[in-house]
Amino acid sequence: MSEIASRLATVQERLRAAEASAGRPPGSVRILAVSKRHTTAAIRDAYAAGQHAFGENYLQEAVEKQAELADLDVEWHFIGGVQSNKTREVAERFDWVHTIDRAKIARRLSEQRPADQPALNVCLQVNISEEPQKAGCPPADVLALADAVAQLPRLRLRGLMALPAPAETFAEQRRPLARLRELQQMLLEHGHASLDTLSMGMSADLEAAIAEGATIVRIGTAIFGPRA
Repeated sequence: MSEIASRLATVQERLRAAEASAGRPPGSVRILAVSKRHTTAAIRDAYAAGQHAFGENYLQEAVEKQAELADLDVEWHFIGGVQSNKTREVAERFDWVHTIDRAKIARRLSEQRPADQPALNVCLQVNISEEPQKAGCPPADVLALADAVAQLPRLRLRGLMALPAPAETFAEQRRPLARLRELQQMLLEHGHASLDTLSMGMSADLEAAIAEGATIVRIGTAIFGPRA
């Protein structure tokens, strides 16, 4: 077993234990392997160990990897900020985008999504800790943004994503994640029935995220080790 396969198995064990602890069904949470700044060889190792969904933050890096890994059936997630001049390539090359925080970007992605591809799965990025230096839609604006995105024909609004401020204790980790879950519930109550995704939790706080309802946890270092 490769080192990456061993790391992935350890993360899967943590995930299963967290599901059980939270009283959630086995398999209700899936791993998104964050492969930014890691090699295509590392991605191949993880893929061979059964991990098929990978998240990338930087478009040019991702495009190069996609070309090198074209023989693999990878599910590609874009988890970086989407610039207006990059929306066409993102719309054409990815299966998911987790970082929609403006209606303008959503409109461009919808307009530029190829007609022969399925609708692009998207999550709204929420600045759940309301940190001035972080991207994301303010919590107060989430409903309006969801209403706008839901009208776009080439996008499929799947849920919410957040990068909370770091916290030390389990209870402190859960607090902003619970707030994101509450926002999801509010959107469901306002008729957004397709919202089945909470993209939250990373290597340090996946247990707290799963306790609060995460369906996708974004794991990088715990699978691939430190970045070069």
